[in-house]
Amino acid sequence: MTDDDLHGNAPDKSKAALIIVDVINDLEFPGADRLFEPALRMAERLAALKKRASSVSIPSVYVNDNFGRWQSSLDTLVSHCLESKVRGQQIVSLLRPMGDDYFVLKPKHSGFYSTPLQILLEYLGAKRLIITGLTADSCVMFTANDAYIRGYQLYIPKDCVASIEKDSNEQTLQHMHRVLRADISLSTELDLEGLAQR
Repeated sequence: MTDDDLHGNAPDKSKAALIIVDVINDLEFPGADRLFEPALRMAERLAALKKRASSVSIPSVYVNDNFGRWQSSLDTLVSHCLESKVRGQQIVSLLRPMGDDYFVLKPKHSGFYSTPLQILLEYLGAKRLIITGLTADSCVMFTANDAYIRGYQLYIPKDCVASIEKDSNEQTLQHMHRVLRADISLSTELDLEGLAQR
């Protein structure tokens, strides 16, 4: 087995990476009934962004909670969400990982805390992170904070994140724009080809 065999068909090098936080999610927790509609709208836009990113060889990295299940795997999480009658089924169906996507299981809020995410990003050569997913005011924000501390340039498209409370979602986006210097433009406004190359 060569080194390339370990990574499927995803690009080995890219200046940018699409980080997809906690979308493999059954949405069966308190308050998730109010999260479903904004999350579904987010998922539709994120699916389009992911397709565009793939077309310019920007890899997608799923960073997902283990939901307290230390024996979880990507396949187990996806199967649970797609094969059970759970609230998040439609969202997971839209954003189901493909064979060339990367996957990092996280135990806490930040995608960097006790995970190999930074090592993976260094391997890819990524300097710019497009951070998306659930929820903006929790795991997206914690991941973005840790990314900023590590010197990554941040893009957090405002139409590709969601939170339970609309006001909290907007306040968090503005905070990340102001404090973390994140670009919060719409996903359709991102120059993905430029981000991948420059």
